[in-house]
Amino acid sequence: MTELSGGPALPQERRVVTAIPGPKSQELMARKQAAVAAGVGTVMPVFAARAGGGVLEDVDGNSFIDLGTGIAVTSVGNSAEAVVRRASAQLEQFTHTCAMVTPYEGYIEVCEELAKLTPGDHAKKSALFNSGAEAVENAVKVARAYTGRQAVVVFDHSFHGRTNLTMALTAKCVPYKHNFGPFAPEIYRMPVAYPFRWLTGPENCAQEAADQAIEQITRQVGADNVAAIVIEPVLGEGGFIEPAKGFLPRLAEFAKANGIVFVADEIQTGFCRTGQWFACEDEGIVPDLITTAKALAGGLPLAAVTGRAEIMDTVHVSGLGGTYCGNPVACAAALGAIETMRELDLNARARRIEEIIKPRLEKMAQRHGVIGEVRGRGAMIAIELVEPGTKEPNPEATSAVAKYCHQAGVLVLTTGSYGNVVRFLPPLVIGEDLLNEGLDVVEEALASLG
Repeated sequence: MTELSGGPALPQERRVVTAIPGPKSQELMARKQAAVAAGVGTVMPVFAARAGGGVLEDVDGNSFIDLGTGIAVTSVGNSAEAVVRRASAQLEQFTHTCAMVTPYEGYIEVCEELAKLTPGDHAKKSALFNSGAEAVENAVKVARAYTGRQAVVVFDHSFHGRTNLTMALTAKCVPYKHNFGPFAPEIYRMPVAYPFRWLTGPENCAQEAADQAIEQITRQVGADNVAAIVIEPVLGEGGFIEPAKGFLPRLAEFAKANGIVFVADEIQTGFCRTGQWFACEDEGIVPDLITTAKALAGGLPLAAVTGRAEIMDTVHVSGLGGTYCGNPVACAAALGAIETMRELDLNARARRIEEIIKPRLEKMAQRHGVIGEVRGRGAMIAIELVEPGTKEPNPEATSAVAKYCHQAGVLVLTTGSYGNVVRFLPPLVIGEDLLNEGLDVVEEALASLG
């Protein structure tokens, strides 16, 4: 195998040269099982050697079409030029000082960019963290400090992280919460407008779900006890659920009328993924606080809470932060990722990806009754698999489709509260021929179900 560096120069091709997993991956898996805690799972039993553009190459020389991007992280492509250039330059200067001890310009620059990019023209401030869970947890801290209230409202099918508080916010038990309680108190879960599964039909979903949620908040919690409403504008781990149009604006209006901080969790949806900088822009929502991570730094760990300056400034000095929060190399990478998003107009690229993926999946749905629904926006698209002729979840078919794709050289991810959703999160820089080839394999996988 010819030694190659990763990044955009990596040959953009699907190539399967060994069984999956290959011998080198099998050797590494044996080492992993001996040295790594069993609770750290693996989607594909192959080990990465290089990645870039729309492909990921493993240690055995197999090249996979990447329709997962590390769960929506490498949206600008792995080892994107501007990310590598800026992060490398920072590595040569210093790797860490702790922003709370001796700060540096990169931290400020990232916060300035976030103020420009996030919805609304009001004064904004940010605080940087290491992960999406940290960002959500700190958004709750900020909201509680600002309102003097304790209750937090979240929704069915939500995912917000794996810390104790964010596990409490997350809906799904297995694998995220099982055996890990007790959890943080004062968390209240409400119905979400899930059109495909709304009992009275998708046409009634937005109004009825909003009415139910607002009624339950008012009667069971008390609006004046609620510090924050936290919601993903498109629910990620819950199954790429797009709440019915009108549901999110109703919640935002209710929050504003009752002094509740409205928090948009844009950790998976943010930074061009849905064809806009942020998914909440689709219905003109301007959140009080917005949490970001994943695609922010092109693969390096960085997260943020950005919001109205008067809310963010409520927290006492040194109440926000952490040893590695806003690491200088991660900040440099974020500036490189944002540079790439602007220069390549990745919002337009995401919309073009939707133009390719959605019609193809909709044609597949006409041929394969196992597809109950095609949904999503931009480069965040999913199919929900069911028992044909019903809406009964079909996780077995979902697993079979994913396994077929993996064996054929296409990396796809599954998700959903019922384990029955195949999600597509390609890098926004993926070539159209490569994307179509990946979809060809998906269709073969569906046909193999019989």
